[in-house]
Amino acid sequence: MTENCSQTALLPVPGPAAANGSAPAAADLNYTYVNYLNVTCELPIRYAQPMYGYIVPFLLVVTIIANTLIVVVLSKRHMRTPTNAVLMAMALCDMFTLLFPAPWLFYMYTFGNHPRPLSPVGACYVWSLMHEVIPATFHTASIWLTMALAVQRYIYVCHAPVARTWCTMPRVMRGVAAIACLAALHQSTRFFDREYVAVDIEWPSPGSHAAVCHVQHARWVERWVGVDLYFTFYFSFRVVFVHTVPCVSLVVLNVLLFRAMRVAQLRREKLLKENRSSECKKLRDANCTTLMLIVVVSVFLLVEIPLAVVTMLHIISSSVTEILDYSVANVLVLFTNFFIIVSYPINFAIYCGMSRQFRETFKELFVRGAVAGRRNGGSSRYSLVNGPRTCTNETVL
Repeated sequence: MTENCSQTALLPVPGPAAANGSAPAAADLNYTYVNYLNVTCELPIRYAQPMYGYIVPFLLVVTIIANTLIVVVLSKRHMRTPTNAVLMAMALCDMFTLLFPAPWLFYMYTFGNHPRPLSPVGACYVWSLMHEVIPATFHTASIWLTMALAVQRYIYVCHAPVARTWCTMPRVMRGVAAIACLAALHQSTRFFDREYVAVDIEWPSPGSHAAVCHVQHARWVERWVGVDLYFTFYFSFRVVFVHTVPCVSLVVLNVLLFRAMRVAQLRREKLLKENRSSECKKLRDANCTTLMLIVVVSVFLLVEIPLAVVTMLHIISSSVTEILDYSVANVLVLFTNFFIIVSYPINFAIYCGMSRQFRETFKELFVRGAVAGRRNGGSSRYSLVNGPRTCTNETVL
């Protein structure tokens, strides 16, 4: 999100005296400003280059390794549960959100090509899709999957009988597919809402010429919808349905889950006094699962809420009254996006630290080896949420 993502250059345009096709004289030339795509003006380079050029490549490797391990562990037969299906989809979305723009981040920031105007036109289209549109699609899906995870856990904890009907594996898989389709539909118009035209400008010095991509809105946006209406609707939708509603819902669900966990803890203490160890263990396991998912959601909220606030200010500044200094806003967007990237490998650490069965399955696969895994029998009594299966076909910590 930037107020102006392109630089401008003076481009000579023949005047009326040159309409007969003869070579125009200098006096017959008019000059107009042309926008062209240049990454240098998108973000403050003094921050963007060290972050995206040197730190993000390391984070990309860590994210790919961590999220691939999550997918491998959760895809094991005894780990396939409705909760784990959502967690696996989240891991894939987070990984792809960073994986698609990574080649361009390397090219622009690691290899220092950001001052160069981007060309040809095909490269400009691919840059736009891989750097902005496709990552936004996966990130939107990740946000809605996080909300689905919290809703699912709330049903398990507070409305267990309903979980038998609504939290089955087929329903969850259909829900994940629906979220993926809706996220793609939300970004569908961004694939063709702008056009790039090749023009020659003087660059990098007078007398030298270079081909650049002139950026303009697609004709259907300008003629049929209107640029202001189109982008106001797009960003307003994101503010409401991609940021505000999910974040508010997650805060409420986290509070409700924490309250339910406290009630369960009091009940567990009562069962301990009554020597009912079996029920006591089930409650302890359920609380561990709830706490783990609360931590996952809390990390998500910590990095998402700042971006939601900046996006909301952008909408107000663009459509109501100008209140945002975009030189400051672009720095805020840079740092919020960077911290979102930093959060991608954290879930692996949360699962390892708070899920005994995740650790055990990970050790069987990568530490003890296949022989130890066969010897232990790959018990189907456990999943990521460490504990015996319940009547809802979900496991609890």
